[in-house]
Amino acid sequence: MSYQLSAVVADVELLREQTADLDHAVLAALRQDFALLPVTAQLVQELTGDLPDFITGEPSAEQPFQLVLSPALAGSDSGSRRGGGTAGLELSELLARWSQHGPVAYLEAEFAGGLGHQAAMVWLDGKVSWGPRFDRTLDRPRAEWPINAALSRLGAEPGAWIDPFAELGLHLERDTAGWLAHGRRGLSADYWDELAEEWELRQSDPDQQPHRPGPVGDWGNA
Repeated sequence: MSYQLSAVVADVELLREQTADLDHAVLAALRQDFALLPVTAQLVQELTGDLPDFITGEPSAEQPFQLVLSPALAGSDSGSRRGGGTAGLELSELLARWSQHGPVAYLEAEFAGGLGHQAAMVWLDGKVSWGPRFDRTLDRPRAEWPINAALSRLGAEPGAWIDPFAELGLHLERDTAGWLAHGRRGLSADYWDELAEEWELRQSDPDQQPHRPGPVGDWGNA
């Protein structure tokens, strides 16, 4: 299965206040009173007035994010970027301003068939406080993986789940479209757990009869 993430994560009230007047900001609930803001081209353009820039090659330690956040992160060679706007620099400055109200993280990840990468960066008090960090091997302890380390710096606390990534619920959706739907539907971070519990209760009901499948057309495939 594949996984893709491009999002800002911070305290839910911080993000709610900073995005209240935006048409393209969709907040998805996470655990521990955090929220996830999917970063889309429409959101970047609304925030900065310009289309986002992306690197042309594969992300690396030198260019940790596919989304260019600033020239310093992307390198000074304009040939390493596609798109001609200044949205990356403006977005970085914007997240720095937001961080005057609390820590803010930008997270990226992309995996398919077990291969991929993740990267993260944290702002606090109006400046970069940690990162950017990039990893494509993930052979260090989980706590040192970029996203886990960034979430810990936001204040994520240990719990029943294996790491901060799962504790906050970043595994619940697998791409930007999923997070947008999650936010628009107002789902909680425990939505899938609640569905599983409901399913288990139904299966344990002695009066529950097996549902007989109908024709293929009834499954929505016709």
